Amino acid sequence: MTDSDMLSPAEIEALFTRTDGNYRFARWGRPIVPIVFGVQEETLQVVKGAVEAVAALSGHKLAETDPDLGANLMIFFFRDWQELLEVPNLDQMIGGLQDVVARLDREAATQYRTFRFDDSGAIRACFSFVRMDAAMDEVPAETIALGQAVQMILAWGQGAWSTTSPLGLVGGAAVLRPDVAALIVAAYDPVMPAVANDPSHALRLNARAGVLRTRAEAASMQMSRDVAEAGDDSTPPAKPEQKAAPLG
Repeated sequence: MTDSDMLSPAEIEALFTRTDGNYRFARWGRPIVPIVFGVQEETLQVVKGAVEAVAALSGHKLAETDPDLGANLMIFFFRDWQELLEVPNLDQMIGGLQDVVARLDREAATQYRTFRFDDSGAIRACFSFVRMDAAMDEVPAETIALGQAVQMILAWGQGAWSTTSPLGLVGGAAVLRPDVAALIVAAYDPVMPAVANDPSHALRLNARAGVLRTRAEAASMQMSRDVAEAGDDSTPPAKPEQKAAPLG
């Protein structure tokens, strides 16, 4: 990976710029405790493997339980946005749930993600929703799982991956782009802050990613192998079903 393959400071700034025009960077401030709802058993290990692999790439820890929420990363797979209105207590975790569902329904959205932050501004919880329409049914479970894992590891801006993807293809298999891997590694480097609201932070991320790019590239390759092994090449697309399974 050369300098030209790295994300520029301007590109990094755009990834963490909110719709109101403000720069806001945040990483997780506590261990991640994931749980996934609505997938078949064979898909569960793929989602689990993707979350573990991205966490390992970042150097951030997973845990078995969160002292406040039990699980602080909740990933839901389903067929219709209206199903969310039937999930017990979800309206207590997602403010204005009915309005959110109505908007996503109108837009025919396939994904929605919302974060909760602690007093310092670091991530304390993430709720991720994936609606499996006909097009999503054709996407391999490994690709969906890896995409979800990457998008939960940092509080990206709302439009961060609307016109491009953090993933690439190698030999027909989805892998994390090396430039994005380097950015994630840099974002979790201990010398970097967990929260930043000044666009100059993007310059620091760019510089740190350059320093760590060799380590990031090696970690990214290992991560891709781990996710592929979890899928075992025979894993079907993610299929929702009416049950929940914890990522233990």
